[in-house]
Amino acid sequence: MTSSLHPRWDFAREIRSILLRFVAFAILLANLLLGDNEGAERTHSIVVVTYLVISMASVAAARYLPGRSWLKTLFVVLDALLVALLLYAHILAGPVTENHNLTTTSLVVAFILLVHVGLKLERRLVLIFSGIVLTSWMAMLAITAARHHTTGALSLLGSFFNQDLGLTVSFGFTAFAIYLLARDHDRTRREALRADQRRLNLSRFFSPLVVSELQDGGDALGLERRSAAIMFVDLRDFTSFAETAPAPELAFVLAEYRQLVSQTIFKHGGTVDKFIGDGVMAVFGQPRPLEDDPDRAMACALDLVNALHDWKNHNALNGYPALDAGIGLHYGKVVGGVLDSGCHSEFTVIGDAVNVAQRLESLAKSLDAPLVVSVSLVARLRTPVQPAIWTPQKAVVLPGRRLPVDIWYLRREDFARAAETPSHYEIGTRQTAFQRSAFQSPALPSEARTG
Repeated sequence: MTSSLHPRWDFAREIRSILLRFVAFAILLANLLLGDNEGAERTHSIVVVTYLVISMASVAAARYLPGRSWLKTLFVVLDALLVALLLYAHILAGPVTENHNLTTTSLVVAFILLVHVGLKLERRLVLIFSGIVLTSWMAMLAITAARHHTTGALSLLGSFFNQDLGLTVSFGFTAFAIYLLARDHDRTRREALRADQRRLNLSRFFSPLVVSELQDGGDALGLERRSAAIMFVDLRDFTSFAETAPAPELAFVLAEYRQLVSQTIFKHGGTVDKFIGDGVMAVFGQPRPLEDDPDRAMACALDLVNALHDWKNHNALNGYPALDAGIGLHYGKVVGGVLDSGCHSEFTVIGDAVNVAQRLESLAKSLDAPLVVSVSLVARLRTPVQPAIWTPQKAVVLPGRRLPVDIWYLRREDFARAAETPSHYEIGTRQTAFQRSAFQSPALPSEARTG
């Protein structure tokens, strides 16, 4: 696995690897100049010079060709071959009767290069390096035993199982331990990448605070009754447009619309509960209710009115369908959390407040209003309502609901007249019509003021 959650960590690890490489070079050079290498000076010189060239090439590759896995493998193979050459100089290069025990500095180089490979935290590279070194080392010991003892199987085995074999086993054990560490790192990184991917998936629907709550898996995930602000957004005449529009154009318009709505909702700390075709359901107060949920929901709804109006004008100027949108907003009691549905569980809210918000969005169409807000939400605002040409209406009967509701709504013609000042459509940097215009707000109904 070559991907990383934090590229800077990979860069820092590469720097440590390079520094350790030059430490190994310094030890090789000291071993050449100060060590007892009688009969192996030439081999040591070749190893030192070759290792310096490989080190410089690895630094250049890390600087100019990052992320090339085949280059990493090549350098590891070359390092292993150099260690094998160093072992050869001490074990097989001399006469048969010569003492071939490794010097301390020669042995340290093999372990340092093993640690150097281990710092890359890739099991494959650890296996390649240790496999080449161990195979070469064992083969040389076997050849040496055969050269020293040509008669008698017991004598041959006794010559093979000596101090040198113990050093080889120690190297193999160290390589195995480093391999286990690299394997655990791979497992940890895979889990981290999966967690990061889940976080990215959640961030498409929830605000950062909600994503954090969902990742923690707190008590808020369980079903409980709470107060929340519910918002429904829907495009007008989208069904007629979808019947005849080419698939690419349909997908483009729908994706741009959803992105615009969801970004605005997230900006105000809301949650996109679900997309229903061209409809969007948002919740303010999920997974945990906050005191300013109504204020953030109202601010989000007003921003959406302006954003969708600008989006409509932008589409009209660029040859795309100019679709109006309607928004319904209500505050009330819901049951929210993870709703288990057998094979598919859903993190959502249900209850009367959801039904009212959806019917207010439908009511917006008959009123030709971009936004309809229940007085239940307005009454719980902690800050003054943004100035606008609000039209109050009492005791509105909603289909399927016994109790009527009092509402405030914006007439589309009033809003369009107030928003005549041209604005440039650009997601995330638009100026709202409420900032561009001087609107008037009706007096808050007495029951809302005291609610």
